[in-house]
Amino acid sequence: MSSFSQKMDQYLADIQQELDRQLPVTGQEYDGLLQAMRYSVMNAGKRLRPMLALEFCRMCNGEEKAALPFACAVEMIHCYSLIHDDLPCMDDDDLRRGKPSCHKVFGEATALLAGDALLTKAFDLIAGSDLAARYPQRGIEGVKLLSRYAGADGMVGGQVIDLACEAHDGKDSEAFVTPELLSKMHELKTCALIQSACELGAVAAGASEKQRLAAREYGKYLGLAFQLVDDILDVTGTVEELGKPIGSDEEQEKITFIQLLGLDAVQKMAEEHTRKALEALAPFEDADFIKELTASLLQRKK
Repeated sequence: MSSFSQKMDQYLADIQQELDRQLPVTGQEYDGLLQAMRYSVMNAGKRLRPMLALEFCRMCNGEEKAALPFACAVEMIHCYSLIHDDLPCMDDDDLRRGKPSCHKVFGEATALLAGDALLTKAFDLIAGSDLAARYPQRGIEGVKLLSRYAGADGMVGGQVIDLACEAHDGKDSEAFVTPELLSKMHELKTCALIQSACELGAVAAGASEKQRLAAREYGKYLGLAFQLVDDILDVTGTVEELGKPIGSDEEQEKITFIQLLGLDAVQKMAEEHTRKALEALAPFEDADFIKELTASLLQRKK
């Protein structure tokens, strides 16, 4: 097994263990809610965002284990967003990671509340961490930046743009949905949370402003590449590979870069964003793992 694979396996094991510890089912009257939260969070996934947080913490000479609550906070925000994305009022998807979506198992109301609970639990994780107790300013800064990236000026704002794009169908959509608007939507809906993971790792380590800026820049370009690959896989992938419906963009008449520019052009865009992400890593001396991870994401099949 390569050192890259060993390190990834260790990160995944640490993240899974911490998530399991943070989401116990305790025999409360609201156990159904807790089970819905665990169902959505513990259902595998790439764990890309928490892995990025831990690796940026390491690259900034921080303690990866101490940063686990920061890393898992981002994953909880991500999982809450997936629960809400799958709801009938949003994308109305029945599958997530190869299993029925949260609302198909627990009902729409419980799924909605499970997402709400994961959102608030994320900030509790950071604020209540041992790291925040030792370095209060890092805890404050972590809560501040995660709330910004996850809120109206970040992920939620991107979802609003997505819904606005869906509301313009037919010929009207082609005039409304421009490449500039799509880029803005991706920067908010996808990139913001990936940026938050990278920068949270730097914050947890007490990194310099230069390192934080580099982490933010890397996260932006990685997020753009990641979203474009997602769009490509929605056209070229299979349900078995992705664990979720394919062709949903076309079915919902969503305008994507593929519709605007074509598959080959989008693949080249993803490669260019990946190159820029790798360039942003210049301030970090030991970045071999994250460089290999970045390259692998461009070639992923799920």
